[in-house]
Amino acid sequence: MQSGIAESTLPTDLWRWEAWQLAQAIARGAISSREAVTSCLTRIEAENPRVNALTHINRDCALRAADEADAQRAAGIPLGVLHGVPVTVKCNVDVAGEPTTHGVVAKHDLIAQTDSPVVANLLKAGAVIVGRTNTPAFSMRWFTENALHGRTLNPWRDDITPGGSSGGASAAVASGMCPIAHGNDLAGSVRYPAYACGVAGLRPTAGRIPSFTPSSGELRTFAAQSFAVQGPIARSVQDLHVSLAVMSAADGRDPNWVPAPLVGPAINGPVKVALVDEIDGLPIDSHVYEALQQSARWLTEAGYEVERVGPPEMREGFEIWMTIAMTEISTNLAQTVDVYGDDGARNALRGMLARFGSDVSLEAYVQGLARRDRLRRKWNAFFEQYPLVLMPTSLDMPFRWGLDQEGDDTMSRILDAQLPLKLVAALNFPGLSVPTGVHDGVPVGVQLVAGPYREDLCLAAGEAIEQRARMPSAF
Repeated sequence: MQSGIAESTLPTDLWRWEAWQLAQAIARGAISSREAVTSCLTRIEAENPRVNALTHINRDCALRAADEADAQRAAGIPLGVLHGVPVTVKCNVDVAGEPTTHGVVAKHDLIAQTDSPVVANLLKAGAVIVGRTNTPAFSMRWFTENALHGRTLNPWRDDITPGGSSGGASAAVASGMCPIAHGNDLAGSVRYPAYACGVAGLRPTAGRIPSFTPSSGELRTFAAQSFAVQGPIARSVQDLHVSLAVMSAADGRDPNWVPAPLVGPAINGPVKVALVDEIDGLPIDSHVYEALQQSARWLTEAGYEVERVGPPEMREGFEIWMTIAMTEISTNLAQTVDVYGDDGARNALRGMLARFGSDVSLEAYVQGLARRDRLRRKWNAFFEQYPLVLMPTSLDMPFRWGLDQEGDDTMSRILDAQLPLKLVAALNFPGLSVPTGVHDGVPVGVQLVAGPYREDLCLAAGEAIEQRARMPSAF
């Protein structure tokens, strides 16, 4: 955790600052919230017409909120951790008075009446929402485009995906439109966009950040309760620290919220890290493999004890996710996607069902839940020996645009490449995607995974990698 910044050493453009730097400077009166918010809005005006990361820009509302933040500081009112700091919110959670579109034409006029818990927590911490970020229709793809809001580009290269479903969030952060973006992750939708855009993204343990979208109704399936989480995307791991603490405040609307401490028990001696650079014989791209080896060396330099060892049954975890989630999707969401989705979402879902649809049944679903419990027990025992796991975020480099529209066989290969993302979600462990470098203009990175509610271990190791990688920015 850093402190005591000197504004004279920072870039002139405030949109280039990290959130914690903005928050400290605003709290001291060195800059105003209006200045910070105006700088990001100016950046949005310059970049969003090309990148299309934001679907709705709250310029007037954001400036009023910034002025109110400055008035509160002048009045001596106690300030929140993100007081006056500009942030974005994904368009599939509720912000009161704004549409929760989910990237779907039919939801264009679905105006939220109240804030989702994660939004309420950001606002209570003093954050200023400057815009809403794009997502594929119904968040069904690792490629962000939809018939309502159009395609979001990757700030690094137009021909690769910015990821999905929080592709707008990651592209906004990577292009300098905001220092922190809200995202959510059911099958990698925070971690994969962060990976594709060369920024940092944290999937917390389910139950860490309260999750609920009032406009979607009261009923949530098992996967929505136990696989889907809210999480932050930022240009630095330090900003993930700050935003995780803010987002994690209690909200009774999520009965699964857990008052777990943000820092767990200290580990005696060097933290042992399991390096995973081979997964059930599946191919790992050479650049991803090298990122893993380099990250292992960096962690060793930082005092970690890295050992090449495989955790239990990684493919089993992937198949558990597919069994449970695809059963729920096929029985609850597939018809809705077919009627109200766009061609991209329909084609992607069709490819997933072609691979796993034949396994959908109540018996398979029930057995999937039992298999999940058994495998989580094995992983918990593994974490007792290796508290941290270093593995790929994806087995492949960021996909070229539209790859998921090229037929069932291609979708099957995409699903295999995303095994690490789904595995972590299925077992409800925290996962951090941290960038390590760029190859031919395409970002690459790694994923750090720890036991339940040990986000602190992921973030500490992520900072060690970040400090040594010195990842360049897309701008």
